[in-house]
Amino acid sequence: MRQLPLRLGSGPARSFDSYVVGSNRAALLALREPAAAGSLYLWGPAGAGKSHLLQALAREAQARGEAVGAFGPADPLPWAWDVGWRLLLLDGCEAYDVPRQHAAFALFVEAAGAGVPVRAAGRLPPVDLPVREDLRTRLAQGLVCRLAPLADAEAAAVLRREAGRRGIELADEVVAYLLTRYARDLGSLMALLDALDDFSLAEKRAVTVPLLKRMLAQPADGATAA
Repeated sequence: MRQLPLRLGSGPARSFDSYVVGSNRAALLALREPAAAGSLYLWGPAGAGKSHLLQALAREAQARGEAVGAFGPADPLPWAWDVGWRLLLLDGCEAYDVPRQHAAFALFVEAAGAGVPVRAAGRLPPVDLPVREDLRTRLAQGLVCRLAPLADAEAAAVLRREAGRRGIELADEVVAYLLTRYARDLGSLMALLDALDDFSLAEKRAVTVPLLKRMLAQPADGATAA
């Protein structure tokens, strides 16, 4: 499978309605339970929807007027606790460096003291996370749910749905070509659809396998896609 360096487009807002559940219904139900104190940790491969679900949870809480603290490995330090938060989200836990591990543990302690629920996510189960032991213990102490990637039929359904939203008609052979040759995670597929939408409009042609091949042969950000 190839991971293409294509731009990310302005896809639909990350909500529970736009999440493709697939075999992850139990994890979704657990995540959407009324937020009680304690923690829940989601883990799974890239593209399984971990960040999507955390962002959907944040949107839902904010729609109720609740303040949310949310942090990932790219967020600058310091990570200061806010007494107004009603939910704490920690994403990309496997990529936290030592200072961010320390900051995340401190936030866990504050959340526990304030009775604020913590919802976290990473690509690895807690036992395999390359983080300090006290943070690993905190991440593992609540409910731990694995998210499975999309099956072929589910990925095809997502492609057709999002193509339709962009006004693109995808023939079966185009869908099959995409799913058998390129990264199947949602982020890559949506980026590919955005690029394909732009290219087909510029070429004034319908989306076909030959058009897709021609697009992929074009330089991307100054380099040929590889």
